[in-house]
Amino acid sequence: MVAGSLQELVQLARVAAQNAYAPYSHFRVGAAILCKDGSVFVGSNVENRSFGLTICAERSAIVAAVAQGRRDFVDMAIIGLDADDPLPPCGACRQVITEFFLPEACIHFAGLDGKVKSVKLSELLPYDSLHDQFR
Repeated sequence: MVAGSLQELVQLARVAAQNAYAPYSHFRVGAAILCKDGSVFVGSNVENRSFGLTICAERSAIVAAVAQGRRDFVDMAIIGLDADDPLPPCGACRQVITEFFLPEACIHFAGLDGKVKSVKLSELLPYDSLHDQFR
């Protein structure tokens, strides 16, 4: 997959969200990661009866990309189809995102109405003192 604009990246996240497995919360989330070469990897949330085993869309997309040997991430779009407001990543996902994205990477998030909020990763997870130590 290739995305050329923010709108396309959000649309790819929207399609991924439609594939979410959310029989318990009915809260569908999709994510799309843009790589330096324009390729895109997507993920959706996958719930489990044991809620702690649920996999968020953001981590699903990261795992899909890493499984294909990719780590050159530029941007990420996240959309919650059942969220009224733009849906930022949870704390666990922020921690995983910071493992693979540079602090200046843009994280875009949207809700049901499609309005997008864009912030740098450093704004989502400020004071990430370990980021530079392990790169």
